[in-house]
Amino acid sequence: MSADSTPPPAMDGLTISDAVPEAEFSKRVLIKSILGRPDKGAGLAGRKVRIGGWVKTGREAEKGTLAFLQVNDGSSPENLQVLVKSEVYNASHVVATGTCVHVEGLLQTPPETATQQKIELQVTSVIAVGTVDAAKYPLPKSKARLPLELLRDVVHLRPRTNIISAIARIRNALAYATHTFFQNHGFLYIHTPIITTSDCEGAGEMFQVTTLINDAEKLEKEFKECPPPSEADLKDAELAVKDKGEAVAQLKSAKASKEEIVAAVSELTKAKENFAKLDERRKLGDRLRLSGGIPKQDGKIDYTEDFFARQAFLTVSGQLQVETYACALSSVYTFGPTFRAENSHTSRHLAEFWMVEPEIAFADIQDDMNCAEAYVRFLCQWLLDHCYDDMEFMTKHVDKTALQRLEMVAKSKFHRITYTEAVAILEEAAKKKKFENKVEWGIDLASEHERYLTEEKFKAPVIVYNYPKAIKAFYMKVNEDNKTVAAMDVLVPKVGELIGGSQREENYETLQKRILDMGLPLEPYQWYLDLRRYGTVEHSGFGLGFERMILFATGVDNIRDVIPFPRYPGRADL
Repeated sequence: MSADSTPPPAMDGLTISDAVPEAEFSKRVLIKSILGRPDKGAGLAGRKVRIGGWVKTGREAEKGTLAFLQVNDGSSPENLQVLVKSEVYNASHVVATGTCVHVEGLLQTPPETATQQKIELQVTSVIAVGTVDAAKYPLPKSKARLPLELLRDVVHLRPRTNIISAIARIRNALAYATHTFFQNHGFLYIHTPIITTSDCEGAGEMFQVTTLINDAEKLEKEFKECPPPSEADLKDAELAVKDKGEAVAQLKSAKASKEEIVAAVSELTKAKENFAKLDERRKLGDRLRLSGGIPKQDGKIDYTEDFFARQAFLTVSGQLQVETYACALSSVYTFGPTFRAENSHTSRHLAEFWMVEPEIAFADIQDDMNCAEAYVRFLCQWLLDHCYDDMEFMTKHVDKTALQRLEMVAKSKFHRITYTEAVAILEEAAKKKKFENKVEWGIDLASEHERYLTEEKFKAPVIVYNYPKAIKAFYMKVNEDNKTVAAMDVLVPKVGELIGGSQREENYETLQKRILDMGLPLEPYQWYLDLRRYGTVEHSGFGLGFERMILFATGVDNIRDVIPFPRYPGRADL
């Protein structure tokens, strides 16, 4: 409890906080504080507590005079058994799956034969109940599990399921671990823009940000209500300007009074303004008729009339922008959402996903690999130290090797091989093992190749570096052989590539040539080239796909199930 908060009412000489730590900013005790103890809560028998949560399963007993509830509040994968007698509350109103209960009661030791739990709660007072219409509630009414793909249809309720809540806690732990790792190593957290005018990958698969379509729709609606002026309207307005102009000229010629001339000029100005408005509406009407209301110049969309006065997109990476801070503050990282308009329905692709992207000045590719390895090992150890109960749940219900995989990576020294060495290994393996994708120098390694290296050949994490220049992005450092770049990928079991990174090209002329060779326009990257013009520095960085890390940790098969609100072709619920 905070120092300025008022303690809860005393119960038999004890406050809630005397019994077990109360959740700050909430009038309850977390179920994890009860069941997460080494004795599983047994030592708390006789204590009074207040808890809140949702009923996972419930049943009536003893002819409706008693309700047995399994209650979970999201703090732990474990449920607390809660008993509600009919003299305290109507048992039939609390047993439905999904019901929310906020209750006070006495913790007691259950009969040895009754439950596997070491403690249960006998309710003495019901504070509040959020009821559920059991006939309409879409989640299972028993321990049966809905397939994960069906849970995507109730994305607003799926956090109440055991597996999605466990994934949420694991995701939270990995995010906390990410900030902890980089903060402990002196990195600054930088917020990079979501709206960008640069294409980091050069792939062109970007979501466009524009108001031109909305503007065109508004124009169409407006013109339906108030049609554009006719040619006659324009001629009348033009004639009015001419008449008013002649009137002013006549008054000046007749040396009329100043007041008369000012009044006539005012009338002329109004006539000109009216004509200008009508002419502008005529042009907008022509645009609506000819191009659906979208402004065009020389047959192309005129983005100077868009919101940002140029083409803008949702970012595919914060890397280019965060480099500006690395070239001033040395060690930085960004961690945020990124977007890709790739019309892919595979289990490994999302339209919106999160990236962790550190950038380090005065660092080469070896430093980059060292940082990536240390970071991945730190994440794995963090889950083992801080999220073991949820990892046990995932191991039991999703992937029996999940904990073993985490322990292996946390303790392993990552193998490092060049791309050329990797291809040689794969070519040798292809003599005995059939790969769906052909293996030859110059290809971008497929997932099956990556997983073979890490799961079968080395049985450990692998870092492949020095990739062919032709298959990598323009900003990567060109090696002395002029055939490869100082790029690296971290490969792990289950998912293959987890991290992609490189030493960045710090030479101005080389970088400029790479941009042109990739067929990209120079103008949007002039600011990026400025970092090489003015005080260039050797620097490196990488990107970790956050959802891929969760896939690796949990063993879940589809990336759509490890992000709270998945966006993919055809779906953007909520």
